[in-house]
Amino acid sequence: MLLLRPGRVVPVEDLVDAVWEERPPATARTQLQICVSRLRQRFAALGLPADTIVTDPAGYGLRVEPDDLDAETFARTVETARAEAATGRLTDARHRFRAALALWRGPALAGIPAQSVRRRAQALDEQRLAVLEECVDVELRLRRAADLVDELTEAVDRNPLRERLRGQLMLALSTVGRHADALAVYREGRRIYAEELGIEPGAALQELHQRLLAGDLALGGPESRAGAPVRALPRAISDFTGRQQTVARLVKEIEEEAIRVQLIDGMAGSGKTTLAVQVAGAVADRFPDAQLFVDLHGHSERSPVATTAAVATLLRQLGVPPERVPIDLADRLAMWRSELADRRAVVVLDNAADAGQVAPLLPNGPDCLVLITSRRRLVGLDSGRPSSLPVLESDEAVDLLSRVAGVERVTAEPEAAAEVARRCGHLPLALRLAGARLAHRPRWRVADLAERLAGASDPLAELVAGERSVARAFALSYEQVSPVAQRVFRLLALHPGAHADNRVPAVLAELPLPEAQDALDELVDAHLVEEAEPGRYRLHDLIREYARMLGAQRETAEERRAATARLLDFHLHVAATIVKSLEPVGLHPLPEPARPDLVAATAGLGRQWLEENRPTLTALVRLAENEGFLRQCWQLARVGWAMNFYGGHLDDLVETHQIGLRAAGRLGDDEAVATMFNYLASADYRRGRFADAVRRMEVAVGIYRRLGRLDELGRALGNLGTAYGVDGRPRQAIEVFESLAVLTRRLVDPTALINWLNNLSFTLVGIGRYDEAVRMSRNQMVLARQLGNLRQLGNAIGHLGMARRQRGERGPARRLLGAGLGLKRRVGNRYGEGELLNELGVMEREDGRPEPAAGLHWEALVAMTDAGDMVGQCASRNLLARAILDQGDVASALDLHRRVLSDATRLSARYEQARALDGMARCLRHTDADQARRYAVRALALFRQVETPDQRDTEKLLAELG
Repeated sequence: MLLLRPGRVVPVEDLVDAVWEERPPATARTQLQICVSRLRQRFAALGLPADTIVTDPAGYGLRVEPDDLDAETFARTVETARAEAATGRLTDARHRFRAALALWRGPALAGIPAQSVRRRAQALDEQRLAVLEECVDVELRLRRAADLVDELTEAVDRNPLRERLRGQLMLALSTVGRHADALAVYREGRRIYAEELGIEPGAALQELHQRLLAGDLALGGPESRAGAPVRALPRAISDFTGRQQTVARLVKEIEEEAIRVQLIDGMAGSGKTTLAVQVAGAVADRFPDAQLFVDLHGHSERSPVATTAAVATLLRQLGVPPERVPIDLADRLAMWRSELADRRAVVVLDNAADAGQVAPLLPNGPDCLVLITSRRRLVGLDSGRPSSLPVLESDEAVDLLSRVAGVERVTAEPEAAAEVARRCGHLPLALRLAGARLAHRPRWRVADLAERLAGASDPLAELVAGERSVARAFALSYEQVSPVAQRVFRLLALHPGAHADNRVPAVLAELPLPEAQDALDELVDAHLVEEAEPGRYRLHDLIREYARMLGAQRETAEERRAATARLLDFHLHVAATIVKSLEPVGLHPLPEPARPDLVAATAGLGRQWLEENRPTLTALVRLAENEGFLRQCWQLARVGWAMNFYGGHLDDLVETHQIGLRAAGRLGDDEAVATMFNYLASADYRRGRFADAVRRMEVAVGIYRRLGRLDELGRALGNLGTAYGVDGRPRQAIEVFESLAVLTRRLVDPTALINWLNNLSFTLVGIGRYDEAVRMSRNQMVLARQLGNLRQLGNAIGHLGMARRQRGERGPARRLLGAGLGLKRRVGNRYGEGELLNELGVMEREDGRPEPAAGLHWEALVAMTDAGDMVGQCASRNLLARAILDQGDVASALDLHRRVLSDATRLSARYEQARALDGMARCLRHTDADQARRYAVRALALFRQVETPDQRDTEKLLAELG
């Protein structure tokens, strides 16, 4: 009792109650005195001071030093850990939390039954559990879920009513891929809450359960939320000068007035981005979970970044893989706001075009800070406090110059330094370039630089500050590099990508690779080009504008056009060479490249080059259209298809192919038009817009048929037949395949035949003609082996396994599905992987094993999400709901089917609508037979429309319902 109240006097009455509770003896006070005397003797034997126990008229007290009691050490260590977690030092916080928890040897004060002691012991145990939960939160954010599963399982077993622990266990299990186990933990908790408390789980636990069911956590939730703090801000400059009053005011508004949206506008080069990064760093401790940055290119050579692309970039900075970013803007924004809902984050939206560009990106709630920079005043933005940024004051400008060029040199020539600052328009960017010029010319006086600035021309008239142009500051660096480097600099402005390697200037300027590298090194030294990462170079927007202006002055229009043509052709040939290994059909022949050596060397980088340059290929499609290179325009769109399609970048696929379609139309090239329609339809297919896919494919088929292009017609007919099938028009699909069967006898290209077999077997399985599907799949398998086409071999084996499962041949079907799954994983076919995982999951459920079935359907959902296939996600969720129902969780299954019904209705995916309705009927069959019957009737009508054998199971269900 004395140790539980260290440093305080414990009344005698309290001690008597603790020792004897309701039946104290008459000699209780005397016995207490004897106990205290004995304790003092024991303490003396241990070398403790005689006054360790204090006697007071009211009772007794115990003097302790700060480190004497584990409970006190525990409290101090936890307080430190919380402070470290709040400032983003998660690793340190974890060590502190674990050190505190290590002080415990078991339940507090075990073996002492006194009620007054037990009450305090319960409070200590509660503190330990709360700290364990805080520690687990930190460790989840540090991606240590695998280490936590056993500890959390034991903790939940001992504390089954503790919802936060149960939710953490669910999250840890989901993060390590044990999704079925996570759902089982929720079901067990709900049973316990109902039986022992008569209530449902709390809102937070129910929300986590819904996210698990819907696959939201598979879309980047748990890992991105559990990850380490995100630090995506550019590096803050070490010699930041001036703006002290502005920084102080902004920090005060943020910290004291809680202004959470700050609008920083000003002219080009005035240091808006630098200021925003400086302010973000100054308040970072208050927003420790993430510091994000995106350049919106509102005022640059490039087109402003669309909201869809900007939010995708921000989500990826938060750790969401690109293939898991939702397609629709509304879904992306919902994920963005969800990711920030429980984070304290700084978001810098740099170089905004207008209010409309940034308004959708503003997060909800008071825990995030947004700093927006723009060359325009964002008057149309409802929220936010504006700050217009002027140029530096004259003394601040001279101070900045001295920091860059050297304090002693600038101080020795104050008048010349003031003149340099004035000639630079007091603009930070120009001052830095001028100061760097001095720093690298130690024999120059400041007056020498002032004289050069005074005599400079004015090549960039729109960037004016004071009497002279900021562009002259760029010229000072430009004029000091070699003629070769100057030409490379001017031509680099033609490259539309954010980054370029050394091959780009070699192509643009027709240089050997070593000379191109030397020129780049020279430009980097002159601060005209930035080496953003080893071997990757970029131009600042203002520098790019200066280079563009110089190019217009120094190169003729013909020279610039020829360089652009070389740039386009180089990327086209490299991409086509790489894509041939990924997609051996459908590519049109190209003329010989101008630089076969560079093309071959670059193509040797394979998929890595494609992944790094995929955004550049998209930008080159735009450039080709703008500059009138119409052939290269649509061909660049075509060679970029595979990476965009299989990588789930459907927005870029649609944009490039729509541009390519316009170019093909302007060329009058009907075959190119058909090609663009054909590959645009693939995006419609992935998005579940089957009617649109059918319309585009019908156009492509008509053109190929009129032109007599039989191989292309064969591939297009196969795609059209498949689109008819998934759109619920099986009869039209079979008619297309029958006409294609006649055509295949005339085809020269065997790949057209294998495509026909692939599409036909898939459709035959879907409409229940399993014997024919088996024959076609076997023919496809033989031909795929002859051609060495692993992608088609995986498709054939998978379709054969699906058909044989439906025929009841379970052993062979399981082996075939497993082999097909391995091949699809080998070639990176995420959609096909999800398709076969679902088939294997159905077999597990049919064999009475719903828990492993749910795990397989969960994996399928992740794969379908990676592929960007919306209908595939609906299919996986429907099957997951069936597995959950078979585990006895009716409420969760019903809720998930309802969500699928909503999504499938929006997508006009009738088959998945029908499966959702059938599932809802099965969920309600024992509790609401009338409603179940209504759902089953609607499901049967839809099943009959799409002519699927699933209708037989629904007919049986209706018969049972009566």
